[in-house]
Amino acid sequence: MPPGVPAPDFSLADERGNTIRMRALRGRAVVVAFLYTTCRDSCPIEAQLVRRALERLGDDAERVVALAVAVDPPRDTPARARRFLLDQKVVGRIRFVLGTRDQLEPVWRGFAVAPQTAESEHQARITLVDPRGMQRVGYNATDDPEDMARDLKVLLRGT
Repeated sequence: MPPGVPAPDFSLADERGNTIRMRALRGRAVVVAFLYTTCRDSCPIEAQLVRRALERLGDDAERVVALAVAVDPPRDTPARARRFLLDQKVVGRIRFVLGTRDQLEPVWRGFAVAPQTAESEHQARITLVDPRGMQRVGYNATDDPEDMARDLKVLLRGT
């Protein structure tokens, strides 16, 4: 990704109602995926890519935060988010960031992602954010989890 692009700061609730603040995640690598809870094609693939990459990190996975940012409010509800995470076997590994369209639009804009609409499919993209809060690497749903794990290890080393 172009150098010097910060991840947008936000303060939003996750699927359990806990507040997630992007600024509070500084010092850790962050995986940010853009998903919707009723998706049956690209979103499960993205969730599994993140899961497999985290599995490959071993103990380093504890130093990584994985977020799924909702792209289809108001259908992306806490209950649906919890169900999606359970179905994908990522409960406790990926937190689903929820909000209204007005709350989520600055996040989408900051990551240059188009949300789900009636007319078009959302962008199936995953962004890695380094411990300084900078966007560093972008992935598609079809990318290799080995590559993501390798890049996360580089980000964790601070290089």
